[in-house]
Amino acid sequence: MNFEQMSARIAEGNGFIAALDQSGGSTPKALRGYGVDDSEWSGDDEMFARIHEMRARVITAPSFGSGKVIGAILFERTMDGMVDGKPTADALKARGVVPFIKVDQGLADEVNGAQLMKPLDKLPALLEKSAACGMFGTKMRSVIKSANAAGIAAVVEQQFAVGNQIADAGLVPMLEPEYDITAADRAEGENILLAEIMKGLDALPAGRKVMLKLSIPVEANLYAPAIAHPNVLKVVALSGGYSTDEACEHLAQNSGMIASFSRGLLQDLRKQQSDAEFDAVLGAAIDQIHAASVA
Repeated sequence: MNFEQMSARIAEGNGFIAALDQSGGSTPKALRGYGVDDSEWSGDDEMFARIHEMRARVITAPSFGSGKVIGAILFERTMDGMVDGKPTADALKARGVVPFIKVDQGLADEVNGAQLMKPLDKLPALLEKSAACGMFGTKMRSVIKSANAAGIAAVVEQQFAVGNQIADAGLVPMLEPEYDITAADRAEGENILLAEIMKGLDALPAGRKVMLKLSIPVEANLYAPAIAHPNVLKVVALSGGYSTDEACEHLAQNSGMIASFSRGLLQDLRKQQSDAEFDAVLGAAIDQIHAASVA
């Protein structure tokens, strides 16, 4: 797929985006959940090799290429690796799956009820490499923890500023101002967040496309104005700590919003499963998340 074909796949595709971008300190826990004991690896290189093996197994499973997964978000090391004898991005595109790359470098300390992204000093080099690898877009996460107007505005301002830098490099930015689903004032804060997002969208140059990755809102269809905005290619939902069943139930109430789940997709996969068992479990999760995304 070329860039135009990938753009159409995301805009028009009848499916969801798989989040395969887990990295850093949470990787050992993810490996244990998959059935890989800590004794089976030593050091970061071996740890990331084991998680890459899991991701490669997911990407090459028959159910992953069913057409219901239209995109996948990758960690940089996953992008750098090989799947089925091809660079990961090429392996995904061969299965009709549009590749995205996680570009943030973690969260800063909380200020005004929000955590901005840490300085993205590695971003220019990563964007250049990602474009050379054939990636379509990027993803970057901030977190909002309370209905503090100043904190929410700062998060959105940073997301759009970096997003424009990414768009200038020829990639489509997926902005992720996550709202903590445990926040008591989330309903109020999400209305503030929507207003700030709409300001940012209205300020974009004509024709510039961005994507949004948002917590499933308390008020169903709250983000309909953003979904309909001419500068928005797609709005996707994160599960944010909901169980798979809860996330799918809430998502199904939001027209035009599709899933971008990680834990809900991968939580029941085990290294010890046969290939047929692995694909059956993965396929069941894909079917459930797909149904919620197209409801």
